[in-house]
Amino acid sequence: MRFPSRRLLLACAAAAASVLPRGRSNAANMQTNPARPNIVGTWKLVGVIARDSDGKELPKPFGPKGMGIITLNADGRMMVVLCDGRPALPEGTVREYGSYRGNYTFDGQTLVTRVDASSNAKLIGGDQERKVRFEGKRIVLIPPPVLINGVTQLGELYWERISSMPA
Repeated sequence: MRFPSRRLLLACAAAAASVLPRGRSNAANMQTNPARPNIVGTWKLVGVIARDSDGKELPKPFGPKGMGIITLNADGRMMVVLCDGRPALPEGTVREYGSYRGNYTFDGQTLVTRVDASSNAKLIGGDQERKVRFEGKRIVLIPPPVLINGVTQLGELYWERISSMPA
């Protein structure tokens, strides 16, 4: 389950940023609608849910103590880092890690990132799209479903703002 969980979280992680619209700066794009929720700042990962298409809970990507930070700035740049936060891992377990960065756009419901650097070379040059939901002070990033070893996996990453300023 180690590899599928990592792929799911990387898919989730890619939850942040995309191609800049032609003819407009990303900062101008984000300021167009003042009613749009503000995602600029630094957020820490506070929870991950992974389920199959029947709703059955799957092992958590990055283990039971996953750690993550995502930073989105007003200029339309973002970065995210995710890892297994346990101090020691069971024998035979590889410590999972994923990161990426790029330009992003956010329309109030969808966050899209054009990845220009990543710990997973397959993400570079592509767009990562995430649906966004707000729950109180939390932001929930929802990647598209991913098929891993014949199982459709659905994920949600829960983040809390730790600063309104990017890192």
